[in-house]
Amino acid sequence: MSDRSTAATGKEAFHQLIAGLTAEIAGRPLDSALDQWLNATHGAGSARFEQLRQACIGGVAEGWLCEREGGGIRYGRVFKAEDALHRFSVDVVDMQDIAGPHHTHPNGEIDLIMPLEGSADATFDGRSAGWCVYGPGTAHRPTVAQGRALVLYLLPEGQIKFTP
Repeated sequence: MSDRSTAATGKEAFHQLIAGLTAEIAGRPLDSALDQWLNATHGAGSARFEQLRQACIGGVAEGWLCEREGGGIRYGRVFKAEDALHRFSVDVVDMQDIAGPHHTHPNGEIDLIMPLEGSADATFDGRSAGWCVYGPGTAHRPTVAQGRALVLYLLPEGQIKFTP
């Protein structure tokens, strides 16, 4: 018997971790109250934040996260929106002192900002380590400044529209 039958792989364990999180936020409006709740409950320094951060760092090292690169940004959709993830898709980007492509969030966007070693002051759209929630219909040019960070994106129904 292989270890795969008894222990979840990094990607499978990550899926389980995300499914646990999305179960807590499913059905909640993507608004400032959710932003505040996520930061109070699972913010920087919390056990969930560290689990997600370590899973993302591990996934990058193992090659199943941020496997694509374009315009100086490493990125990739890890999971499409599915029922097990409460209809959220999951993307992770690796950015350092760069602005990404402008886009809108038809259903909103939930971001987890994880500064990397040596970049403790790194920000995403001016926000430090923790969560950032954008409501439906919002738009931005995602920007990491003051260092390097991984950013996990949860998109309801996987909806994102890049500006031409």
